[in-house]
Amino acid sequence: MASPSPSIADCLKLLRGERDEQKLAGLLLATKFCQSDDRDSILQVYSAVGHRFLDRLLMTGIGKRAGGGSVRSGEEREAYLKLSVTVLAGFCRVPEIASSMEMISKVPVMAEVMSKSSDQSVAEECYEFLLLVAGASEKGKSSFYQPGVFDMLAPHVYSLQNDSQLLELAMRLLQLVLNGLLIDMIDAENITGLSSMVAAISRQFAELHNAFKFDALHLLSVVLSAKITLLRDALRSMPTATWASHVRLGITAVLQNRVVSREKLHALLLAESMMSILGEDWLVEQTEMHDNQIQMPVDKYMLLVLETARVEVAVLLNELAYSKYEASKSSVNNESILIKQRNLAITFSLIEKIIKLISHASEIKGSPLSESTLTKVVAGLNETINLVLDFLQDSKDHGQHRGDDLLAAVRIIGSYLAEAPFACKEKSRGLLEYMLLIEGDDESRPFYSICFLLPMLCQITVETEGCKLLGSFGGHKIVVECLIQMIGKDGAAVENYGTIFLACETILNILLKSKEIQVHLEDFQLVRLLQALALWTEKNNDPTTIMMASCICSLIFALTSEESLLKRSNLEGRTLEALSQIIAISFSQAELSYDVGEHLDLHEIVTAAYSQWSDRYPLVRTAVERALNLG
Repeated sequence: MASPSPSIADCLKLLRGERDEQKLAGLLLATKFCQSDDRDSILQVYSAVGHRFLDRLLMTGIGKRAGGGSVRSGEEREAYLKLSVTVLAGFCRVPEIASSMEMISKVPVMAEVMSKSSDQSVAEECYEFLLLVAGASEKGKSSFYQPGVFDMLAPHVYSLQNDSQLLELAMRLLQLVLNGLLIDMIDAENITGLSSMVAAISRQFAELHNAFKFDALHLLSVVLSAKITLLRDALRSMPTATWASHVRLGITAVLQNRVVSREKLHALLLAESMMSILGEDWLVEQTEMHDNQIQMPVDKYMLLVLETARVEVAVLLNELAYSKYEASKSSVNNESILIKQRNLAITFSLIEKIIKLISHASEIKGSPLSESTLTKVVAGLNETINLVLDFLQDSKDHGQHRGDDLLAAVRIIGSYLAEAPFACKEKSRGLLEYMLLIEGDDESRPFYSICFLLPMLCQITVETEGCKLLGSFGGHKIVVECLIQMIGKDGAAVENYGTIFLACETILNILLKSKEIQVHLEDFQLVRLLQALALWTEKNNDPTTIMMASCICSLIFALTSEESLLKRSNLEGRTLEALSQIIAISFSQAELSYDVGEHLDLHEIVTAAYSQWSDRYPLVRTAVERALNLG
């Protein structure tokens, strides 16, 4: 008579046995009863076998015993290893098990097994285990940021062939771990491994010719667009620039081929991130490749990136204008508009970096960009800036003054006109007042739009025509209020002193031509500006700051009188005393030859103005003379 078939109870009895041989037999028997979707049976088996035995089985498979001893290598060890990783991956199909600390703690060991194994089946089981653990919980995902894990995974990812099953598993794993990058987990102990992983993904991005190429693109754009200082510093200091060349090859392939707009936008985001990390010159640097891959000439690559960005800008501006002003309210998808605005900001940022690149490219001896290429770039930029101005004109016609997309449009216009202040002259100057009044979504009043346009304003106000234009609608008052806001109530100026000096120079240009252009400031504005200058210099004794503040102060004094400021405008005596000290310090700096050459023009303005109004300011004159005599 045939013996009865073993049951699940017999299997569990073996698993609960004291000897490892019993547990091994029980595991082999369990494969007959437990299907991958049989959650209850898998939980029973896992509970019965216990995690300590699973630990011993794994350690035996990798050649280690509890207590540090080793076992003989060969077929026996390989068999234990295969059984171990298969069993662990099988258990992790149940989320409760995959999210347990017992499984999470095995992530580094499984990463090591995968990195060293030449057996594809073992590597596949390791990947499945890691995938299941990473997807089961946030703790599982964060375990990959332990020191050494990325270091072990990166070489394996780097060497994968583009037609392997392992590549698909690797991409799925990296998407889980790197999408939604755990920025708080990145530190000095894991940054080398993470940067090595970026290099590994970059190689795959360059060499793949299937759908996984786009997976690599998305991973790189997510990781590199995150503003993580540690990672960016690590990438800049990598001993070879091969990874950056791989990125260039991948971007070239995406932009040259017929792919959907979404993928091209990812490639543009990646290009923008690379320029943010390595500098604008990355776009025109050519590195010799060691794997016989041919890179596109730098001038053609530059034009390819720019032209793609320009096409995307044209499409996005058209779609945004239609969605905001022509489509019926019922058909408008706010989420779609936000996505378009975000994509527009990315392409604008990329084009701004190209503007910065070409602004100094022609000045560099041996520049890789030819004159004909620069001519094409400038022509393309002019066309795009005209489109952006048309977009703003449309927004103005519809009474729109608020929006991050409008603010981004002002920013790119400001960036370009800072380098070419007379480009698109008719349109840009016709929209100047409107652009200065644009607010971002989070602003209560215009500020950033003014800051973005200051480089251009500083240049056009050198000429009388520019001063008259700005004064015709009170733009000079807008700049004054912006400067006061930048300096702040307590004199703690914004970090970007360059922007403050641009505002100062614009105001200085207007004050120097105040009689000629017939514009003026109200007494209360003059007082607020003087108070801001006093606070600014109180917090900052930089010679250039002192000289600039003294210059503006002296020109303001020329417009009025001490009596008027003290009686009608309520200027406090202590503010007047502080301003007197600024002027005195500027005189003493010149006497001490303190960067006279750099500040000579400002010193001449102060001296000339002082001689004109000193009789009308007896308190100021006395304070200045006293300070100079004491000095």
